[in-house]
Amino acid sequence: MSGDLHTVAHLLLERSEDERPGLIFEGHTLLWHELVTEAAVRARFLDRALDRRRPAHVGVLLENVPDHIHLLGAAALCGATVVGLNPTRRGAELARDIAHTDCQLVVTSSDLRPLLPDDLDVPVHLVDEPQWLYGLSPLRGNDLPAAPKADHTLALLFTSGSTSAPKAVPRSSATAASAGEKIATGFGLTADDVAYCQMPLFHGNALLACWIASLSVGATIVLRRRFSASGFVDDIRRHGCTFFTYVGRSIQYVLAQPAQGDEATLSLRMGFGTEASVADRTAFEERFGCRLMESYGSSESAIVIVRTPDTPAEALGVPRPGDDSDIAIVDADGNACAVGEVGELVNRNGGGPFTGYYNNPEATAERLRNGWFWSGDLAWKDADGFFHFAGRSDDRIRVDGENLSPELIARLLERLSGIAAAAVYPMADPATGDLVMAAVEMEPGVEFDPQRFHAELHAQPDLGTKWPPTWIRVVDALPLTANNKIRVSELRSEGLETNDPIWHAASRGGLYQLWAPAS
Repeated sequence: MSGDLHTVAHLLLERSEDERPGLIFEGHTLLWHELVTEAAVRARFLDRALDRRRPAHVGVLLENVPDHIHLLGAAALCGATVVGLNPTRRGAELARDIAHTDCQLVVTSSDLRPLLPDDLDVPVHLVDEPQWLYGLSPLRGNDLPAAPKADHTLALLFTSGSTSAPKAVPRSSATAASAGEKIATGFGLTADDVAYCQMPLFHGNALLACWIASLSVGATIVLRRRFSASGFVDDIRRHGCTFFTYVGRSIQYVLAQPAQGDEATLSLRMGFGTEASVADRTAFEERFGCRLMESYGSSESAIVIVRTPDTPAEALGVPRPGDDSDIAIVDADGNACAVGEVGELVNRNGGGPFTGYYNNPEATAERLRNGWFWSGDLAWKDADGFFHFAGRSDDRIRVDGENLSPELIARLLERLSGIAAAAVYPMADPATGDLVMAAVEMEPGVEFDPQRFHAELHAQPDLGTKWPPTWIRVVDALPLTANNKIRVSELRSEGLETNDPIWHAASRGGLYQLWAPAS
């Protein structure tokens, strides 16, 4: 393959004679060389189906099934780009994502086809109809079209959409390969490892940290169609998994399952992910005897923060050593924030590998301002220089001129008895700027008790004077993205327009009364 850098195509071709198990899915095993062949067959399909005079983009609307991996491999081999479509979006939302990213065709399955509009104006191919690949032989050697270069865009990965409409981030084949190799090296993965892939493949966590990391060393991948907290332990036990990745509330949901007594004797040795609370990480490590490693990386890969051995449990860590970056926390005017002050996380050396969102100059301009990359994430730095996450800038809460961290308030609320999960966001108020609003999901069988909530909240030693929520919305279940992140934008946009019970404190720190809208 051409290009000076290692690409995903290089990694695949290195497995073309590998006789070890590469993929296990619902009782079926494919060896690594068989995976390469399957990718090459689909490379033939894409090479015939795509008009190379236009962006060679193929929308993939699939759960975690083998064809999803085969199509990613095909794109790597033939120079196409996979656009990972999110099945939690549907109808007009999906049509927008497909049109926005210039997909020439969509590959999906019969069960997901109804999510697409009937009048979609691009061809749709179903992977469970055998004729879609009828008579195709693999692309090999000199049959491969102009060999993909290092800057070939392997995938367009949508941002999570937890706070705004998702944006498409280009990921080159070289940077994807490099990220996977770094993860494999950093965690000591080898061909003897068995990686559990439970997060959706249209997201960078599963794509880079599970599939490409495993591909780079020839580890076996156990593919789970979709995340299942109740199936986690049985899958790990059945397949002898040693490594897994996670995002969002996944760890919390696994811990909520009844303990089986033998979790600490399972084969798991490492988990890698983001956004698990300190309490959940500690509980998981005690129950499973498995280390959880977390890092911070923006979807755009412009800012990376890693944990060091001396990083406090509740901190993100420090900027990755050796990066050509200047990571800082600044206010809205770009002035550096003082120790403990909440501000936006930026890279003052620019976006690094990120040069812009696909087909979205407005969002790109918002991220790349004045030569800096503005992450849209809030953070603060402690006296020892460790960075701490404080939420999304879209959910910035400003009370009486002070920036509050929605993340810190939510984590504090989750300590209180009976609360399974919480989301915190602003409610506009002409007097104070913002009021704090929280949506809480109670543990099964637990009713919200406003007196107990108030007493426990004000017993917390680290409760800030402006942190107590004015509004408490009690939900049956918090709305989640496909990666188990809370869709705060949905809660924020609904405000008080909901049938859920809402409790209100007439004064800051006051007792809560059930609120009813004026008739």
